[in-house]
Amino acid sequence: MTPFKLTDELLAEIEQLIEVQNDTSLEGILGDVHYADVAEIINELNEDEATYLIKLLDSDKTSDVLTELDEDVREAILNNLSAKEIAEEIEELDTDDAADIIGELPTEIVQEVISEIEDKEHARDIVDLLRYDENSAGGLMAKELVKVRETWNVLACVKEMREQAENVTRVHSIYVVDEQDILMGRLSLKDLLTASTTAQIKDVYIPKVDSVNVNENPEEVAKIMSKYDLEAIPVIDEIGRLVGRITIDDIVDVIKDEADKDYQLAAGISQDVEADDSIWDLTRARIPWLILGLFGGLGAAAIMGGFEEMIAKHAILFFFTPLIAAMAGNVGVQSSAIIVQGLANDDLKGSVSSRLIKEMLLALLNGIILAAILLLFTWFWKGDFLTALAISISLIAVIVVAGFIGTFTPLFLDKRGIDPAIATGPFITTSNDIFGILIYFWIARLVLGI
Repeated sequence: MTPFKLTDELLAEIEQLIEVQNDTSLEGILGDVHYADVAEIINELNEDEATYLIKLLDSDKTSDVLTELDEDVREAILNNLSAKEIAEEIEELDTDDAADIIGELPTEIVQEVISEIEDKEHARDIVDLLRYDENSAGGLMAKELVKVRETWNVLACVKEMREQAENVTRVHSIYVVDEQDILMGRLSLKDLLTASTTAQIKDVYIPKVDSVNVNENPEEVAKIMSKYDLEAIPVIDEIGRLVGRITIDDIVDVIKDEADKDYQLAAGISQDVEADDSIWDLTRARIPWLILGLFGGLGAAAIMGGFEEMIAKHAILFFFTPLIAAMAGNVGVQSSAIIVQGLANDDLKGSVSSRLIKEMLLALLNGIILAAILLLFTWFWKGDFLTALAISISLIAVIVVAGFIGTFTPLFLDKRGIDPAIATGPFITTSNDIFGILIYFWIARLVLGI
């Protein structure tokens, strides 16, 4: 199958067909196109054109298209649809996707849309999902699943599974519950097929099953599913009742969103923004860290001002200042990036002290190697061994301190419940610039005896 590629020619043709309202040709072009690719097309259209396509195509396709659209495009389209039209789209979606879309609607429209949903059980499930925090397993789960009771026999179980499976897009697992819907375990399809039709489910099901609480953090859910290679995981409430399931496609979205957020934090962007956002939104996201960098630079300049006399006597120290600051920032970012990655993947082993010692020893080894190169270069360049030695010793100290700061800061933030990704980028770079400059000139003063 050839991957879909949206070309300028195709987009222009679709816009032209919309303009002349050639519905037959539009349906012919888009009929076999995957809904994700249709969403890509609609993202490039203006509001009226996008709304026209959504109203033209069948709801069983456009409902999935809506879930793939950019949020601002989806919002604009929904504003142009009636409550009944939105309800028709919602009815074609799984409850988790439906709840996500309804949650984006204005409060005064939500009730009207829900009342227009003909499948009342589907509507009740959506309303149930809306009460959960969006940043929880409950806000991430879907209500569609296959569950059987431990008191049933195999024959009754198969019959019930057929009825339930009609409302489930993909059956990843079969869950076993008691009369109060308490999750008891899972049922292997192989065991079900090989068991006698009169056998009791309680005699063939597997009592061990991984699950998460409705209030669990989505990132923790992602870690569990990743660790145990799960395609789906059941969600239980406070008393152990099975209330939904989370599938791998939802977790991929969580991982992507978290990676985007961490990348932006590491780059010094304080809120979730996209390239197409307004200049004002982009400025608000970037300016806090830029101000931090400005004050950091002013602090470094002030520190250098305190060593003005020494710099006047040994001007060469001034020329190596950018190198010292750059090395401090680079080492700090490297150390913090490794720690943040380990925290995100939950694979950091050992105590905090052992981790700090390891990183400082690593920084010391790297510092010695780099300092030896710098010593030889400066000595041959200027012919002043003592000054070259002062700069090289300073580099070792700066690298070790930068390694300590880069390791300790994300660990400290994580212990305090703060996203450790904030430690990378401008925060570490600025703090290490200040400490690096201070250590550099202080050690140079001691070695040179000024």
